[in-house]
Amino acid sequence: MQVHETMEAIPDGFVHSGTAPQDKVLTLRLALVQSDTEGLQNALMDVSTPSSALYGQHLTKEEVEKFVAPSPDSVAAVNAWFAENGIEAKSISPAGDWLSFSVPVSKANELLDADFSIFTHQETGQTSIRTLTYSIPADLKAHIDLVHPTITFPNPFARLPAMISPPKIQPAAVNITPDAVPASCSSTITPACLQALYGIPATLATTTSNKLAVSGFIQQFANQADLKSFLRALRPDLSSSTTFTLQTLDGGQNPQSAADAGVEANLDIQYTIGVASGVPTTFISVGNNFQDGALEGFLDIINFLLGESAPPQVLTTSYGQNENTISRALANNLCNAYAQLGARGVSILFASGDGGVGGSSDGARCTTFLPTFPSGCPFMTSVGATTGVPETSASFSSGGFSNFFAQPSYQTSAVSTFLTTLGNTNSGKFNRSGRAFPDISAQGDNVEIIVGGQTGLVGGTSCSSPIFASIVSLLNDQLAAAGKPSLGFLNPFLYSTGKSAFSDITTGSNPGCNTNGFPAVAGWDPVTGLGTPNFAKLKTAVGL
Repeated sequence: MQVHETMEAIPDGFVHSGTAPQDKVLTLRLALVQSDTEGLQNALMDVSTPSSALYGQHLTKEEVEKFVAPSPDSVAAVNAWFAENGIEAKSISPAGDWLSFSVPVSKANELLDADFSIFTHQETGQTSIRTLTYSIPADLKAHIDLVHPTITFPNPFARLPAMISPPKIQPAAVNITPDAVPASCSSTITPACLQALYGIPATLATTTSNKLAVSGFIQQFANQADLKSFLRALRPDLSSSTTFTLQTLDGGQNPQSAADAGVEANLDIQYTIGVASGVPTTFISVGNNFQDGALEGFLDIINFLLGESAPPQVLTTSYGQNENTISRALANNLCNAYAQLGARGVSILFASGDGGVGGSSDGARCTTFLPTFPSGCPFMTSVGATTGVPETSASFSSGGFSNFFAQPSYQTSAVSTFLTTLGNTNSGKFNRSGRAFPDISAQGDNVEIIVGGQTGLVGGTSCSSPIFASIVSLLNDQLAAAGKPSLGFLNPFLYSTGKSAFSDITTGSNPGCNTNGFPAVAGWDPVTGLGTPNFAKLKTAVGL
């Protein structure tokens, strides 16, 4: 047997609290080595880079699956190992690269030379069964990518935005600016504020094939009655019966009592339907019987969308966790799953996190900066937050440099300019050669929503991601109407021809880990990325 993955120490905040009951059944998943991830990544860059001859020529489901399907040898070798041990496994991904099997703890320990134990998160009392190391037969090293959940711990600090109720209506601090932004926008952000700030059109989308998807996790439900009230109050020009379609997986549901309305889910739905006027929007509710343990359905929702013949052109997610809580192999595998969707023309957007340079933690315990996942993945778009009018950095906006993923070539020039400006500040607290994030930003503070019939304000990068997703969807609608492909994976465009379509944010910073964090400066920075969107300039940049 050969050690396959190890977690150096018990992650911050967890304690070992005894051996796991030997008869407790674990549902484990095994990722087979994909046949050509390098080929997939090259194909993704070819179809996503504006200067490439293949720009916009997205791949089909079958073309993507060819890159990720494991070799017949790998399938045979792993199945033989399972058969030898009396285990039945089933395939759970469209390309056959993920298998699922259930075994009692005693068998898992024996099979993987592991020590599955109970770990308790001290602050929340949440318990999980995990092992700090596991092994596989040496002759399967070339065939098995990882087994999960083993060394990846759950994310107890999956913070949801808190709602401050009711809105604090402050005396107008700013009169009408040259862009005719209403004075009230300096204290309360509404769809009308976003239309004025970013030039977002209020006219209805015209194509039905262009779709926007919002993911929902951890029992967050989107309420139809609240959406209706929101549209009546803040988008009276839209029909108040405009609604979303529902997709569910892992036992997901979407109950409609006022008590079940979720702050996060309502925010995400109200600021997609209320901003992306007329774009068909889907709420994907991922339930709690996860197939992927710690990562709260992240992998399941991607495999679910990869299985669709026509996935939505944009997916926005307002959840994430610290990169150091995840196994490197799992982070890589998920990142490649985003590359698969990107190659098929899907824009994947995530909120960067709300702990400044402290990631998604409370930011006081860390001594080095904590990058968030999946923002460190180079094949998705990370969205940071701004606040106020005129806009400045939101101090909670997470940003920084991945410790897992190297800096992709599309951002080297922008990032090296920032590092030169930064000099020796925070030296040694971050990985200068890592993938840098966020990529762009949008308003994320004092955003007005309705939950359970009550109006209130919320803040967090989880406001910014759906807002930017709506802008991408409206651009996709106009591209589709002109017979052009969707934007797909955005970053190579954002850092090249799209760069000039963003308003640079040069004030503020994102403190954490007992430091001032990073400063927002001229050009790209790890607080607000390239800045905030200008719709008219983006239209020109995408060739409309």
